[in-house]
Amino acid sequence: MKLFSTLYNKAMIWARHQYATYWLAIVSFTESSFFIVPPDVMLAPMSLAKPHKAWFYAGLTTIMSVLGGLLGYLIGSYAFEFIEPWLQSLHYADAYQLAQQWFEEWGFWAIFLAGFTPIPYKIFTIAAGVALMPIVPFVLGSLIGRGLRFYLVAGLMRMGGEDLESKLSQWVDRIGWAMVALLAIAYFIWK
Repeated sequence: MKLFSTLYNKAMIWARHQYATYWLAIVSFTESSFFIVPPDVMLAPMSLAKPHKAWFYAGLTTIMSVLGGLLGYLIGSYAFEFIEPWLQSLHYADAYQLAQQWFEEWGFWAIFLAGFTPIPYKIFTIAAGVALMPIVPFVLGSLIGRGLRFYLVAGLMRMGGEDLESKLSQWVDRIGWAMVALLAIAYFIWK
């Protein structure tokens, strides 16, 4: 069944679309404060499709993510009561509590490391706002942490270039089904 290769081919077509850069900027901004889809989902195929623009895409993603993070910070500072039910409904309450604990213990380093954790970055931006983390360390930690992550993704795709794109095209269905099997196994083990 060629489900994943069909999706892969569509993703590569969308990655080359004339408005893909605008969508990358929007997703990067919104993911840092309220949207669920991480920008890596767009950054990786766009950097793979146009390796010569990978650094530009990483920079755009970083800047827009930090700006979106500032919106998350403001939400945490001024509107947490309104979004707390939303955090609960998405089962982010435990992640939020962990982020709060990290801010109390590590401050700047918590936001820096947020770029690499499986906990959604928006949880950290909102928690930083609730904790009233000083804005300069928040922005610097976000720029460094998110920048390292996005430049790493873009750099790996740029290094792989056309060779990686063609190899992924050949292997994407096997990789996709293997991931589905691993997730199913993990689900049954965890349950």
